[in-house]
Amino acid sequence: MSELTLNNGVTIPQLGFGVFQVPPEDTQRTVEDAFEAGYRHIDTAAAYRNEAGVGAAIAATGIPREDIFVTTKLRNGEQDRAQEAFQNSRKALGLDYVDLYLIHWPVPSQGLYVQAWKEMERLYENNQIRAIGVSNFLAEHLDDLLESAEIVPAVNQIELHPSYQQAELAEKCRNLGIAVEAYSPLGRGADLNGNAVTSIANAHNATTAQVVLAWQLAAGNIVIPKSSQAARIRENFAASALTLSDDEISAITALESGARQGSDPAVASFTQL
Repeated sequence: MSELTLNNGVTIPQLGFGVFQVPPEDTQRTVEDAFEAGYRHIDTAAAYRNEAGVGAAIAATGIPREDIFVTTKLRNGEQDRAQEAFQNSRKALGLDYVDLYLIHWPVPSQGLYVQAWKEMERLYENNQIRAIGVSNFLAEHLDDLLESAEIVPAVNQIELHPSYQQAELAEKCRNLGIAVEAYSPLGRGADLNGNAVTSIANAHNATTAQVVLAWQLAAGNIVIPKSSQAARIRENFAASALTLSDDEISAITALESGARQGSDPAVASFTQL
């Protein structure tokens, strides 16, 4: 599995496994299936309410802790108490440290994400987090944060898939040294049925999901597909071995249609509590 080097020198497996919407009672089994398939990067969040299941899977595996990369996220309603929220997440995971901690959404109406970032900088300096970053931050949120930040975010995790690529935002992040991480990388399944993706999949004897994930990896994105089915988990992981031609990559890139599927970070204000 290829790894990317973040702006502080920490390496992250480029292909990770997400547990968004995985029920808490299914999380340990699902993550253990991911480990068996070869994943070493697990993405969770306090808002998913399944951190304990992720931690249980880590405890049950024989894989050394240093070989597993764990991401979790600060809930929107806890931006005013980021250090306390982080400690609760760390304890739920049963870990001494977390590899990557993200502000889950900017929630600009609260006006708290800069304060939260300052608290996260202290946690990072105390070696409780190996890297800190953000999620769902638009260009204006990044600009605002960087006016007073001592540490440039290592990652911006954003909705990114063939029909919604946020190319300008992704380019801005890369120019700032911020790695781009794609969630909903398959467009929640909606981007798997087009003629371009299907024909490329047939040419490679691959699944359409593998083709889209290979496109993400070729673009240099960190990517976190999710599935609760062991066979699909293995299939998605095999995307790391698929190489697309320049023409095939261009054909998928041409599918951009501005089709956002998640909430708009400019106005999203839910607490996640």
